[in-house]
Amino acid sequence: MNDRAAFVKLAAALSPWLHQLVFVGGWAHRLFRLHPRAQALAYEPLATLDADVAFARQEELKGNVREQLLAAGFTQHLTGEHHPPVSRYTLGEDETSGFYAEFLTPLVGREIAQDGRPNATTSAAGVTAQRLRYLEVLLQSPWSVTLDHEWGAASPIDLQIPNPVSFIVQKLLVLDRRPRGKQAQDILYIHDTLELFAPELDALARIWRANVRGTLHDRWERELHRARARVFGEPNDQVRDAAAMPQDRELDPERMRAMCRAALGEIFE
Repeated sequence: MNDRAAFVKLAAALSPWLHQLVFVGGWAHRLFRLHPRAQALAYEPLATLDADVAFARQEELKGNVREQLLAAGFTQHLTGEHHPPVSRYTLGEDETSGFYAEFLTPLVGREIAQDGRPNATTSAAGVTAQRLRYLEVLLQSPWSVTLDHEWGAASPIDLQIPNPVSFIVQKLLVLDRRPRGKQAQDILYIHDTLELFAPELDALARIWRANVRGTLHDRWERELHRARARVFGEPNDQVRDAAAMPQDRELDPERMRAMCRAALGEIFE
C-alpha cells in the first residue's frame, strides 16, 4: 500500500476525533501543499514514514482510539521502557513495513517526575502518547486541509495541521535537542516551508503577531530568536548538511541560508 493510501486509512479511522487532533511532523509539511495559500513548487516534498498525531493535554478523547485503529487493520506495537510504553501503529503485522502512526501530547512541567521516573508518556482513549517539550506550539491556531479523491479518499476528509508559523517556530525551538541528521532535515523543512508560502510572508507575520507570539513563554521567544540567529546568521555546517539532503534538486547552502534569514526576519520582526 502506498503511503498516501495508508495515511488516508489512518485519517478515516481517526474520523471521530479529527476535530481534536492535529497532524504534525513530516506529514504536516506534505499536507501544507493542499492549503490554498501554498504555491506550486517544482520539487516533491520530503517523504516520511511516520505520521505524528498530536492532541492538547486538556483534550478529552472519548471512546477508544486503539480499538478503532485495530478495526481498520492497524496493529499496535509497544516499545521502550516507559510506563505506559510507547505505542506505534502499523498497517498489518509487520512492524518494519514502512508507514506507522504515533501519538504525541505536550510535556508540561518537569521531564522527571517526583518518583524519579521520566515524565515521558501518558494514556488517553486506549493509546499511549509521548509527552514532548514545545509541542503545544504546534496546536495553536491550526489550519485545515482536505484529503479528496486525488488522495484516494472515498469522501472528503477534513483534518488539522499546524499553521506554518507554528511549524517553523517549533522546529527552531527543538533543533538543539535533535541528532545532527535530524537537524539538517528540520532546517530543510524550514527552508521548504518558507518557499512554499513565499508570497504569503505578510500573512505569516500577522499569524505570528496575532496567534503565536503571545502564547510563547518569554524564555521560549528568546530561545527562538537565538536559534534563528545561530542557524541562519552566518555560514555553518548545519545549513550545508541540509542543502546536501535533497536528491531531486541542487541547493546552494549560502543562498538557502540567506533566503531563510531574510524571510524569517520578515515574519518575526
